[in-house]
Amino acid sequence: MRAVTWQGKRKVSVDTVPDPAIKEPTDAIIKVTSTNICGSDLHLYEVLGAFMNPGDILGHEAMGVVEEVGAEVGDLKPGDRVVIPFNISCGHCFMCGHGLQSQCETTQNRDQGTGAALFGYSTLYGEVAGGQAEYLRVPQAQYTHIKVPDDGPDDRYVYLSDVLPTAWQAVEYADVPDGGTLVVLGLGPIGSMACRIAAHRKHCKVIGVDLVDERLARAQSYCNLLIDLRTEDAEEIVKSHTDGRGADSVIDAVGMEAHGSPVAETLQTASGFLPSPVGRVVMKNAGVDRLAAFNAAIALVRRGGTISLSGVYGGTADPVNMMTLFDKQIRLHMGQANVKRWVPDIMPLLTAEDPLGVETFATHRLPLDAAPHAYETFQKKADGMVKVILQP
Repeated sequence: MRAVTWQGKRKVSVDTVPDPAIKEPTDAIIKVTSTNICGSDLHLYEVLGAFMNPGDILGHEAMGVVEEVGAEVGDLKPGDRVVIPFNISCGHCFMCGHGLQSQCETTQNRDQGTGAALFGYSTLYGEVAGGQAEYLRVPQAQYTHIKVPDDGPDDRYVYLSDVLPTAWQAVEYADVPDGGTLVVLGLGPIGSMACRIAAHRKHCKVIGVDLVDERLARAQSYCNLLIDLRTEDAEEIVKSHTDGRGADSVIDAVGMEAHGSPVAETLQTASGFLPSPVGRVVMKNAGVDRLAAFNAAIALVRRGGTISLSGVYGGTADPVNMMTLFDKQIRLHMGQANVKRWVPDIMPLLTAEDPLGVETFATHRLPLDAAPHAYETFQKKADGMVKVILQP
């Protein structure tokens, strides 16, 4: 089959690799019909390359049709149309029972000290082959799937794999009160969808913040106010709209590669060029994130407010401003999205009426072979690229 493989820092290729096969009775094989490039994939393309090996298959946002199943996959059967959650979870352990599927104890990576295994996401999370491919092996398939109707385009459902539940959880964790103010930092796929969800579900003022023209334009219909960081002072504007207090809640949808952190960017870049064994030690023990977005969230939220972190962070030596967090009595809620927890809430919105605009959410639809160019373009935020669907 053809698949997108990691080959080095800022280098991916589309190669012919062996077809996946059933290994365990709880496995299934799906024929992929749509698969996305996620902003988190760019962390592997750039910062987290030390945890990748040449030939690793990328991707964790896939959907398709079941081709083959193991003997213990419940009622899943060939021909079912399914979306595959990015986290691999069993559905019966303590964590899954508490709605924390991203911490599944069956697939947890104890050797790395990390949570549930993820598709296409490095040695840190199980080194499971990803979904940017023609076929995908799904472990724990008795639970790690979402059946969707046979009607409707892939675009209606594919975002159940990551974007929709991640953005939904970000809004839930933000806990913005009725009539309150929510600031969304970063209007990429997650931030943009969080604005749409908040505008649809919450009685609140939504303020979007970014510095890319296309991203600001896409969010305009779902935000009460937009702030362009290139020309405007976010803290001054937010306070002017909140009686000087700051926002009730802030979503940081940016994460570890935020603009405006030159020292951390230099350290990240340097560690990326180290040999993998050395780079892994550096990242695990001295890794730092670009904290400009997180620090902005701390400044923008009011005293007693909430910061919801959905942007991925991976640093182990981040200089966090604990004094201000403590003094302002700020609540933090964060983590990988627990995909299956939120699906029952989201599914009723995936209709022909399309209240969240999922069917027009992608900016680019490309063949699988275009992945190397798409990664480069997405990483540079060029050509208006915000969300890419690859079609094998």
